[in-house]
Amino acid sequence: MKNLFSKIKGFFQLINQGLLKVSDWMTKGLRIALVLGVLLYAVGIGWVVLYSDKVNLEDPTVLVLDLKGVLVEESPGGLKDQVLGEIQGNATETIRLRDLAMTLELAAKDKHIDRVLLKLDNFQGGGLVSLREAASAIEKFKASGKPVIAWSSMYDQRQYYLAAQANQILVHPLGGVLIEGFGRSRNYYKDALDKLGVKANLIRVGQFKSAGEPYVLNAPSTEALKAEAHVYDAMWSLYTQGVEKARNLPQGSVSQNIAKLPDALVNVKGNTSQLALDWKWVDKLQTFEALRETLMKEVGKNEEIQSFRQVHWKDYLRSEIQKVKGDHIAVIVAQGEIGDGREPAGKVGGLSTSELIRKATEDKEVKAIVLRVNSPGGSVYGSELIRDQLQIARDKGKPVIISMGDLAASGGYWISMASDLVIADPATITGSIGVFAMLPTGEGLMSKIGVNTGGYKTTWLAGAYDPRKSLDPRIQTMVQSSIENIYTDFIGKVSQTRKLDLAKVDELAQGRIWTGAQAAQHQLVDRLGSFSDAIQEARQRVAKLEGQTEASAKDMPFKYAGPKKSAFEKIAQKFIGQIGSTEADHSGLSQWVQLTGLVGSEAVLLQTLGQDLSWLQTVISKQQPFGAAAHCLCEITP
Repeated sequence: MKNLFSKIKGFFQLINQGLLKVSDWMTKGLRIALVLGVLLYAVGIGWVVLYSDKVNLEDPTVLVLDLKGVLVEESPGGLKDQVLGEIQGNATETIRLRDLAMTLELAAKDKHIDRVLLKLDNFQGGGLVSLREAASAIEKFKASGKPVIAWSSMYDQRQYYLAAQANQILVHPLGGVLIEGFGRSRNYYKDALDKLGVKANLIRVGQFKSAGEPYVLNAPSTEALKAEAHVYDAMWSLYTQGVEKARNLPQGSVSQNIAKLPDALVNVKGNTSQLALDWKWVDKLQTFEALRETLMKEVGKNEEIQSFRQVHWKDYLRSEIQKVKGDHIAVIVAQGEIGDGREPAGKVGGLSTSELIRKATEDKEVKAIVLRVNSPGGSVYGSELIRDQLQIARDKGKPVIISMGDLAASGGYWISMASDLVIADPATITGSIGVFAMLPTGEGLMSKIGVNTGGYKTTWLAGAYDPRKSLDPRIQTMVQSSIENIYTDFIGKVSQTRKLDLAKVDELAQGRIWTGAQAAQHQLVDRLGSFSDAIQEARQRVAKLEGQTEASAKDMPFKYAGPKKSAFEKIAQKFIGQIGSTEADHSGLSQWVQLTGLVGSEAVLLQTLGQDLSWLQTVISKQQPFGAAAHCLCEITP
């Protein structure tokens, strides 16, 4: 009997083990199936995002340029920054200038695209050079014979510069056009810092180097006002002339109308849209719904969206753009502050940007390099790393062309010196050839709160710069000497590369800013032109080097250089780019209130204060005794 029970027990154990194995196999199978399912889903999503961008257009179709955000050379931040921004709800929308230009270029040749609708409610503008480049792209599109219609609930100064290029400008009956002029007022913190017991200890070379003045003065210096007036007036002329030419308005009429604005507005009983119509700044007062009905009649209706037949410009660009293969010109963007090490897109890193230049130099398919500079400068060391790498490219026989954008000042000018040719837009802000350092100390603050410091040091230099104590005169002497040496090196390089007398360069330098047109007069740049001119110059130089005719090289493509993105990053960024694409509120009244500054003025004040004083905190937190900066700290936007 016992033997029987043992056999029965063994039998059930065998069954149990078999069931356990089957269960284990099934579990593993389910896991494998789940993993395969997820992978297949991910691959499917990836395929949809990466390879199914083609849009099928009916004839005729309206290309909708619904511009949202700031016009930039390069969208700032990496994937991590974009994801965090979306999660936190504070993502900054940007429009890459090259994407806008390419879209219009493709659409001009596309038989399906009948016209362009330029929607500008959410357009936050950009520098004057960027606006001029965008305006030029619109002009080239119009040359194809296709019209451009601009609409907004309310045009601000930056929006209107693009709108002026349209064949027809429409505005909401409650809207208008607000053109203010150029200028700025900065905060000056000397009294505030004195009350806190903080000293900025500004050390600089150049009588016009006004970057640190807000921390040591209570008002702008005479030199700063003189330099800014010289530049602001020139840029304002470029802006008004551009608008007047595009709208066929009498020369000088924009400034004349602004001068008589109060009385003129009273005469139309405060109706800003009627005033814009009377001055021929707009062609018609129309709601967006009325425009939608007009377009449905003229180009046809899309039943699916119950609106006119249309394609969004970003969808169109993804569908039509072609990858560049083979020999090409490498375009490297140097946008933003210049740092020492590696920086994400939207900033310039001494190491990361110079690495892009090195890779382009070693790439046999890259026949020339165009460096697009849009930077106020920054680290001297980072600037020199980039300049040196460009010189290496030239030494190895690759043409290097500099295309200056909105800003190429101080360190932005430094990195432009190692080149075969420097091309600036007439509205580019450049120069600011000077150096400064700032060593803030808070001895007064420490005294007020009753805190003292002390300790043993083997030499006087150990901890000689201590933000809690007054600045040691010996440190100040050392820093001044170092700053003067860097300035001497700076103007020496300018003298050598620009083939100018050193004394003449010193006279033109002194930290003073110039427009591109003024810089060309003083031989600080080679010629005036656009980004397209820089590309064409690179093509011509490649043709000459390779013994070709210019005609054979005129179509050589160009490609933007940057860190390679994984498939996951491409997928994620495309999804992110589609977030927040809902239509904007078309209330002209709310837009007017925002533009006049009646909402959020306290927030703007605090934001400005935080931006200004955060720079001091950055200086304090640096591990080195001081940092020499070739920085313009100039912000001149339309």
